[in-house]
Amino acid sequence: MTARTALPRRTDNDQVLRNLGLVGVLAALVVIGIVTRPELYSDPAWVRNNILTILQQASAIGVVTVGMTFVIIGGGIDLSVGAIIALAGVWSTTLATQAYGAAGMIFTALVVGLAVGLVNGVLIAYGKLVSFIATLAMLVSARGLAAQISGKQTQVSTNDTINSIASSRLIGIPVLVWILAAVVVAGWVLLNRTTFGRRTVAVGGNPEAARLAGIDVKRHTMLLFVLSGLCCGIAAIMLTSQATSAQAAMANLYELDAIAAAIIGGTLLSGGRGTIVGALFGVLVFSTITNLFAINNLATEVQNMVKGGIIVAAVLLQQFRYRSLTNLLRRRNDPDIS
Repeated sequence: MTARTALPRRTDNDQVLRNLGLVGVLAALVVIGIVTRPELYSDPAWVRNNILTILQQASAIGVVTVGMTFVIIGGGIDLSVGAIIALAGVWSTTLATQAYGAAGMIFTALVVGLAVGLVNGVLIAYGKLVSFIATLAMLVSARGLAAQISGKQTQVSTNDTINSIASSRLIGIPVLVWILAAVVVAGWVLLNRTTFGRRTVAVGGNPEAARLAGIDVKRHTMLLFVLSGLCCGIAAIMLTSQATSAQAAMANLYELDAIAAAIIGGTLLSGGRGTIVGALFGVLVFSTITNLFAINNLATEVQNMVKGGIIVAAVLLQQFRYRSLTNLLRRRNDPDIS
């Protein structure tokens, strides 16, 4: 048994402490906002609307991050999520698809997401391609197909039902936020309360041990990418509603944002560990940073540098923790190790 598979599992206290740390980061960002723009934060109505704005901006990428978290926990990576969203969005806004109304557009976006996720899953699980390579190829292919379908033009959504999703509210909260909440809850239940979730952790932690335990590793790996594709289909409808249009360039770099949010939320990049709640906090941290830069009229380039620094710090922290647990395990197995 390797050190990786023998490492002690993260306890509930570890997860709570990490989430509390992310809450602390969010609080620090709010403090920075109060210090830099006190005139805005002194208005309760603006604060409430700004919170809802942050949540709404986090909704689509949050849905994608849920799917990405499952994939990473299962030991894979999906670099094609942004391209899948673009393809699903473009395909669902063609004149032929819009002729079938809102139901047809939603159905098309979901089916495209599922189909592309299935292709990824089959190539990785049964074609034995490395997930990085397979999804990188899909990133290029899906963007290219989206550009061909749309003729490199922006396709306007003329369906009032779809367009109203982004502007509608339920008990004062945007519908997009409710969609995010529903996906997060479903993802949490799937990961923590079902056999599928336990198998995901097992496959990501040690595929060979999972196979010997009777898990169909190939089939499960395929389903993880199908799940990621489904989340992309949902996000495509959300983004189309926000922009009332779709184009081949939509959701650019969403794959990096989703991976980063999952990592700083505690998902182990090598697989086997992760939480949906932590990933959600990761999304909120990045959305709050984006909002903070916007209200202070700071350059996007600086914002990207800050995000990059956070990602590097999160990965370094993961590596430090992994080495610490490995050394602890070795000392337990061999008391003579100093």
